Amino acid sequence: MSMSKEHKNSLANAASAYLRSAMHQPVEWNEWGEEAFQKAQAEDKPILLDIGAVWCHWCHVMDRESYENEDTARVINELFIPVKVDRDERPDVDSRYQAAVAAVSGQGGWPLTAFLTPDGKPFFGGTYFPPLDQHGRPGFRRVLATMAEAFQKQRSDVDESAGSVMAAIEHNESFNGKAGNPGPELVGRMVAAVLKQFDARSGGFGAQPKFPHSGAIDLLLDAASRVSVGDGAKLGEQAKQAALVTLEKMSKGGIYDHLAGGFHRYSVDEQWVVPHFEKMAYDNSELLKNYVHGYQTFVEPECARVAREMIGWIDVWLSDRERGGFYASQDADYSLDDDGDYFTWTSDEAAAVLTPEEFAIASAFYDIGEIGDMHHNPAKNVLHVRRTLENVAKANNVPLEAARERLASAKTKLYAARLKRPTPYVDKTIYVGWNGMMISAYLEAGRVLDLPEVRAFALKSLDRVLAEAWSPESGMAHVVAYGEEGGKAARVAGVLDDYVFVAHAALDAWEVTGEMRYYRAAEAIAESVIARFYDKVGGGFFDMENAADGEVRLGALSARRKPLQDSPTPAPNPVAAALLMRLEALNGREDYEVKALDTMEHFAGVVEHFGLFAATYGLALQRMVQRAVQVCVIGDDANARKLEAVALARYAVNKSVIRLRRDQLGALPPALAETLPHLPGLKGEGSFAAICNGKGCLPPVSTADELIEAMNQAL
Repeated sequence: MSMSKEHKNSLANAASAYLRSAMHQPVEWNEWGEEAFQKAQAEDKPILLDIGAVWCHWCHVMDRESYENEDTARVINELFIPVKVDRDERPDVDSRYQAAVAAVSGQGGWPLTAFLTPDGKPFFGGTYFPPLDQHGRPGFRRVLATMAEAFQKQRSDVDESAGSVMAAIEHNESFNGKAGNPGPELVGRMVAAVLKQFDARSGGFGAQPKFPHSGAIDLLLDAASRVSVGDGAKLGEQAKQAALVTLEKMSKGGIYDHLAGGFHRYSVDEQWVVPHFEKMAYDNSELLKNYVHGYQTFVEPECARVAREMIGWIDVWLSDRERGGFYASQDADYSLDDDGDYFTWTSDEAAAVLTPEEFAIASAFYDIGEIGDMHHNPAKNVLHVRRTLENVAKANNVPLEAARERLASAKTKLYAARLKRPTPYVDKTIYVGWNGMMISAYLEAGRVLDLPEVRAFALKSLDRVLAEAWSPESGMAHVVAYGEEGGKAARVAGVLDDYVFVAHAALDAWEVTGEMRYYRAAEAIAESVIARFYDKVGGGFFDMENAADGEVRLGALSARRKPLQDSPTPAPNPVAAALLMRLEALNGREDYEVKALDTMEHFAGVVEHFGLFAATYGLALQRMVQRAVQVCVIGDDANARKLEAVALARYAVNKSVIRLRRDQLGALPPALAETLPHLPGLKGEGSFAAICNGKGCLPPVSTADELIEAMNQAL
């Protein structure tokens, strides 16, 4: 039995695209909030909590199989208070119940299905449940009946289980791993640990399923640019090989969209061929940085090509071109009967839109055969590159240039044909933290690849985020704007991620423009981060604001978390520490330095246990043990642009490139104001560069060769 389109539950009032997609379900869903908890306590019923996302394929499967079934909905409505949560909209709720379900079942993911006491404490959970018993997994209806019976007849056992699960949530990311003086030797061990997991044959780290691990790639790229890492270990060549092989294999694999650009979320196989097809803003922002950094350091043209194609896709699909801002995601499928069909091709489908000459080249280059890669339809091929174009040209007995032209023409035609297919949904919600990450990526790409329009859109987006989501009084919101019309968009408070990513973006914007309003915004946000999130007793930062006096938080939100793991976005604790380090180098604030060090020490005793998932900590620690290097380029002529290009060459996490006009030397952050305007030789007319470190500046230089020599000494 299926749902009626006339029926509407309370999710019709929601703003989130994921919640609104369930408004016609016969389940009487509630949004997360006090009203749902009061109802559960008044009726003394357990809560059925469903957490998912609009891009999540198995969330939609469970919706269709169970939540759209009227018989199942009747059971839920009678025995439970059902609550549905969008994990993108409420990462604070998701992270805690993920920890709970992992403690109960040993796994997490989406959809997340949890059973809670009326006050929100989890006593059982899992991920996807099939509607009926199958393959050794209990069916959802049996699970519902069992949980309801346990709640009614074994209440003391349920309460005891809920208490132990809450303790597990608290323990999951409330680390007590304080260790004094984490230093360069820890960076070296972390780089070595990443290298041990490197897959030399296929690139990436570990086995299937394979995720990009952008933080680990940047950690390797930083190590690759240094003479030695940590305690003097010569890891540069290994790090270079691992980073560049990974970037190459990913961009040739099916995880990369060869027609439109951009990366899918992860690969189900270790060779990067068959992806989960959803595309996330946060994956693409961090991968864009990786490819820009690869180009910066090694002048690898393929890195630049991939970065430009990624920007092309983000511009078209994930950008509000009119107002600024980046959208959240593109779904994997356009319907539940589609499994990546939008992105994949049968041999016949490709041949139908190409000339025989184009098809001969494209099918060989992208590995389009009669037998494809997809389990549900073996004729469907995921486009991926297995052979060089030179080999393809040779095998087809055509000149390389002709093969290149035919491939370019084939790409254009295949993409045009794909655009005529039903298109997977784009969630146009503009999340604050993810925008901070993307703005930083666009600012870096715009500078390194010399794309002024990319830089301009990043600044436009940042201006919108600061205007619409931030105020020093009320703090940062989590959402700038929702993508769907209708519903009531109640303000969702920003989490630590939202603050620190936007503050970094504001500092990046100051480095690009020299406009002090961006520096002041970064400093004001950092002050708010300390006031709202810093643990004055134990050190480190909580993911949610400190509770107000007398405030009682719903359910598992009472658990305190200090996130250390990159999962799936860079961990906000080391990102917060890095923010304070960047600011201290500009304003000389010793209290910022102390809090950054305290945060790094707080996790130093346990961080190595997290391996690949602690790469952001490794980058922050590298920033701490290496002194800040600020390459200031002053001027507005052709030589200044040349000096900036030289300054940008080579990625190093502790290096900043600051571009200023001469008329901006009168308004600088305190540490630079004490040194930069007083350097000898400033009275001349031409442009120049000076390397500073927060404590002083080297004599200015005016030629590229002089700057290269000075940077080699400083870095």
